[in-house]
Formats: sequence, C-alpha cells, structure tokens
Amino acid sequence: MSVRRLAARLPSAKVVARGFVTGYKLAFDKVSKDGSGKCDCEHTGNDGDRVYGVIFLVLCSERAALDRFEGAGNGYTPSNVRVETVAGEMNALTYVATNKQPGLQPYDWYKQHVVMGAREANLPEDYLREIESVVSTADPSPSRTEKELRAYSTA
Repeated sequence: MSVRRLAARLPSAKVVARGFVTGYKLAFDKVSKDGSGKCDCEHTGNDGDRVYGVIFLVLCSERAALDRFEGAGNGYTPSNVRVETVAGEMNALTYVATNKQPGLQPYDWYKQHVVMGAREANLPEDYLREIESVVSTADPSPSRTEKELRAYSTA
C-alpha cells in the first residue's frame, strides 16, 4: 500500500483511488519465509468488516514483477475484489493468503510498511489506529530491518 515502496519496485505504479472492501478483515496471519506474519485480506462474510487500501494502476508488462513481489504462488493467490471508492465501485486485484497460521506477529519493519502506506493514503484514523495496535516483534536481522526501512529515509 505504500506508494514509495511500490514505486521503487514497479515504476509505472500510479494511485487511482482509495477505498475499501466489505466482508473482509486485515490479518497478519500469512506465514512468511522468515516465520513472521504478513498481511492478508481475509474474507469473513461479515458486512461490518472492512479492509481499506489503495488501488494502483500498473502496466501489464510489470504484472509478472508484481506477482513476484506480492508472493503469488508463494503463499498468496491473486484474487479479484470489488472495491468501494468515492467514484463508485471498481474491480481490483488483491493477493489473498493461502498459507496461514493464526497468532503470528509481523516484524516491526513490516508493520511500519503497512502503517506508512495507510498514512500516505489518508485512510480513516480509526483504521490507522487499528493497524498501529497490532502487536509486532523485532526482526532478529538488523540488516534486513535497515534494508526494509530504507525507502522511507530517501525523498
């Protein structure tokens, strides 16, 4: 969701809209290769649940790179969702976790990516507070933490 992080990986990425999907919740229960929890747009079927996010336009020529960065076939499956935006409903691609384990915690740097993206997108304050309240843990690899957060130290 972070514009800076995605633009560094996919130069064509442009923000189209902000919105939410109903009947889903944000969870950090996708098992990562490093053992930490990563995000999932988890279907609940409950109309009171919402996941907020950003819709990006990405060139078709960058789709393979997007799939690779987002873990398609590696614990995530690309899935189409209907997103409610101020301009009306839009179809969008998201990545749904297939390898899940309840109770996982994200590393601090990963949660920071999600928080920064939510701030950049001006998502609702109560949703931002909900993300900030997620318990996270320090990554045992300080060099990975430094590398991951480098996108926010450059203009």
